[in-house]
Amino acid sequence: MTASVVPPKRGRLRAPKFLLAGPSIIWYVLFFVAPIAFIVYYSFGTKDSSKLVPVDMSSPGFHNYSEAFSSTFFTTFKATLRVAVTATLLTVVIGFPVAYFLAFKVQERWRAILLALVIVPSFTSFLIRTVAWRIPLAPNGTLSKWLQDWGVIGGPISLLETRTAVQIAIVYNYLGFMILPLYVALDRIEPVLREASKDLGAGRVSTFMRVTLPLAGPGIAAGVLLTFIPMCGDYVTATVLGGAKGNMIGALIDSEFKGAQNWPLGSAIAVLMILAVLVMLAIGAIVVVGGQWLLRRMRRVDLSDGAPA
Repeated sequence: MTASVVPPKRGRLRAPKFLLAGPSIIWYVLFFVAPIAFIVYYSFGTKDSSKLVPVDMSSPGFHNYSEAFSSTFFTTFKATLRVAVTATLLTVVIGFPVAYFLAFKVQERWRAILLALVIVPSFTSFLIRTVAWRIPLAPNGTLSKWLQDWGVIGGPISLLETRTAVQIAIVYNYLGFMILPLYVALDRIEPVLREASKDLGAGRVSTFMRVTLPLAGPGIAAGVLLTFIPMCGDYVTATVLGGAKGNMIGALIDSEFKGAQNWPLGSAIAVLMILAVLVMLAIGAIVVVGGQWLLRRMRRVDLSDGAPA
């Protein structure tokens, strides 16, 4: 009997695993990191309308940031944050019951159809959906006439060119981006977990607060990120429906770049807006993590108090 000879293994050249993400990294650097870097760079320059890129970098400084800290900037910035935070909370309050209904109360064969009816409008033209709100919100529109016929109001509604119109439209425009991640998070919850909670004596409210809501946390976080960040930079809704009374920081930045051709000041305002959004997200994360830690502490105290001596 002859022993079988195993051929020696040849060394294979293996490429680093991170190369699989190479195309996305290149795309991310070219179309996100590089533009942000240019914005930060231009924010230290001076306006020079004689150049193709109206920025003079011969004497960089922080004068644009000092000019950005004006009363107009702060007023518009606070209004933008108020609209974005309020709209984000409203999308959660409105979107969570819809996602809960689709995930737990609708038969499986109807879920895809109903989810499509909710999500598809969000993938149509953003501008068309925004302009369409001028029809019901117009003083002589159908809604105004109905409210007057029913005796709800005594005269035509005056919502156009106000911050209220921006608030209504921005909630509608981003509601689908909140419902989708909420539905995905709720749909992934195993039914046995909720059934086990009920079998152990928990009621509907207790099951929702202790099982459903914590497991839906990643969906809520994803929905907040998908809505709050673009809301802060949204200028289409403010321009179409807000006018001077509903101006937002995105429209102010757009006017500095396109109207005034003051790229350095617009860049400085944009950098401050990015930093403020990051700070708001960090504060929200700290509040959420702190709330979860506090709930865990309270549960431990309850268990220790209820343990037999």
